[in-house]
Amino acid sequence: MTAAPSIEKLSQLAKRVHLDAPRNVRPLSGGASQDLWLVEFGDVRTVLRRAPDGRIRSELAIPIELEAELIRAAHAQGVPSPRVLHVLTPDEGLGAGFLMEHVEGEALGQRIVRGEAFANVRPRLARQCGGVLARIHQLPAPADLPVQGAAEIVAALERQHRREDWPRPVFELAFRWLKQNAPSPSAPRVVHGDFRTGNLLIGAKGVRAVLDWELAHAGDPMEDLGWLCVNSWRFGAIENPVGGFGTREALYEAYEAAGGERVDLKRTRFWEVLGTLRWGVICTVSAIALREGAASGVERAMIARRASETELDLLNLLEKA
Repeated sequence: MTAAPSIEKLSQLAKRVHLDAPRNVRPLSGGASQDLWLVEFGDVRTVLRRAPDGRIRSELAIPIELEAELIRAAHAQGVPSPRVLHVLTPDEGLGAGFLMEHVEGEALGQRIVRGEAFANVRPRLARQCGGVLARIHQLPAPADLPVQGAAEIVAALERQHRREDWPRPVFELAFRWLKQNAPSPSAPRVVHGDFRTGNLLIGAKGVRAVLDWELAHAGDPMEDLGWLCVNSWRFGAIENPVGGFGTREALYEAYEAAGGERVDLKRTRFWEVLGTLRWGVICTVSAIALREGAASGVERAMIARRASETELDLLNLLEKA
């Protein structure tokens, strides 16, 4: 976590966006790649999302200003998402980022998939996610949104993997399988890129907001469906392949019913394998950051050690492929 935003500069920002003076500023947990701060301007609760200097980011990540643009577009088209209030400018002295309305809800995966408070809503979440993804994939793509197909993503992951300089035979097997089984390019749609349990705010009636759009791009919409089914996002509820709370059938049916394209099971399988490998590589990136002194803390260390889990998941997937 970088230094707290200056109260003086937040006060100046409040005048610019017509809010009361800030009265409470505190860090929010859950931002592994971005800084999140709860800022109360009078009775208005907001979240300041900033891109911290010096933190290692995926080469697939988009600028935070483009992330804000996508969230605005999503909000306007009925995708459950926070309302962006203001995109920071250099003269404001608060860094790169944006201010958005605070949305109440739970994002912690263990609570969502196992907590008694969400027992009644869990059976509805897979269908809700299908409908939300269909709307995301129908968003107009900004002109500067990068196009990332399977080949580009695999190549980027392999470059990240080589940086670790550590033998991982299962990863090598997965890379070979992905190259041999890559689907034909499809018409690119807006893809969230990180739609999963942990990036969804859940309330008593279901999905309240889709968070963390920094990996959004134009690509194969089946990518989001596969990523949501990666075992790591089930938080131990492995019997429920969709986010730890539902079935693939419910997800796919709701997706198609809401206007999404016909689900291609072979492509979703490919993206589930790729997503599993991708999370494994992300875990190793955390290990590199710790080793090189670019990161610290228990959270990063716990992420780093989870690479071994993804190796087991990959073996299970490839055995059935």
